[in-house]
Amino acid sequence: MNPSGTPRHALIGIGANLGDRRATIAAALDKLRATSGVRALEHSAFYETDPVGFLEQPAFLNLVAAVETTLTPEELMKILQEIEHVFGRERAIHWGPRTLDLDLLAFEGETRSSPELKLPHPRMFGRAFVTVPLRELLARPQFKKPYWEILRAQLGPVTDDPAVRRLRDD
Repeated sequence: MNPSGTPRHALIGIGANLGDRRATIAAALDKLRATSGVRALEHSAFYETDPVGFLEQPAFLNLVAAVETTLTPEELMKILQEIEHVFGRERAIHWGPRTLDLDLLAFEGETRSSPELKLPHPRMFGRAFVTVPLRELLARPQFKKPYWEILRAQLGPVTDDPAVRRLRDD
């Protein structure tokens, strides 16, 4: 638990490109909702995105979720890794296919630069599969606090990217 016990927002990038991607992401969101110290979960729309790095793999389904939490960034990161493990996440190929990927992107009022955790996530601003859904989420009224305004400014201008396609909500 964070020492103050005051809930803060955290942003989580979620992706999958193996199996039933939407069902896996929905189940991972349910696990997050059921986690002690985590509440007020909401997320962007689903986006289908082309792979980055290792290109010989299926397209990803991605979104960005926001949680309100009383956990520390390290505690939340540990829970995200445990959820990945439950869904069979294997780290065999760098940037390779995966059943589930959960990245802690940002944590309100916190910065980190350790081997275990870097906040904000160092590559989030250069990845359209993160910036497009993140821009959508941060446009919502509850993200008007100064920390999120700074983060929004770092995202840069909105640009269309054919590698990132918003899916219908049904």
